[in-house]
Amino acid sequence: MARASLRESLIEAAVERFHAHGYAATGVKDITDAAGAPKGSFYNHFASKEALAIVALERYGASRRLEMLSDASVAPLARVRRHFEFLRDENLDAGFTRGCMVGDIAVEVADHSEPVRAAVHQSFTSWRDALAQAISDAQRSGEVSKAQDGATLASFVLNAWEGVLIATRTDRSAKPFESFFTVVFGVVLR
Repeated sequence: MARASLRESLIEAAVERFHAHGYAATGVKDITDAAGAPKGSFYNHFASKEALAIVALERYGASRRLEMLSDASVAPLARVRRHFEFLRDENLDAGFTRGCMVGDIAVEVADHSEPVRAAVHQSFTSWRDALAQAISDAQRSGEVSKAQDGATLASFVLNAWEGVLIATRTDRSAKPFESFFTVVFGVVLR
């Protein structure tokens, strides 16, 4: 099997390090060490840590399985639930030590870097749009009330999810997930 390119190794290391330790706590040397690359080679591939963070956000977003939300072989509301179950299970597997890298970087960096803020905004917009489409599909099929439009419901659910991730990390407990699933699927998306 061919070795991944150095650029790919740097991206993978950045996603892992940013997700585990945050943007500020991760230095270029941390990333190059994790990638098994000389520090000087970093700048052959990225102009800055900020530029790498933007690529890492895109890569992380691609791993969120947004395609689950458009799988027409599954009922629309079940798609939404399965998506959040996947994300919940991923968090449980990490022992409540990681939240959403997009949300974490939004809180940590977005006020200080316009390019990173724009990348975070794009990540959330893509996620919200995929979620809104699935919710709208559920509304058309009669699974979800049409009292609010799909985009409004998607924004609320996404914001609730980001809050739940903070609560699970501080509580080191799955309890916030239970509340999320009870309220979102028992009240909000009915």
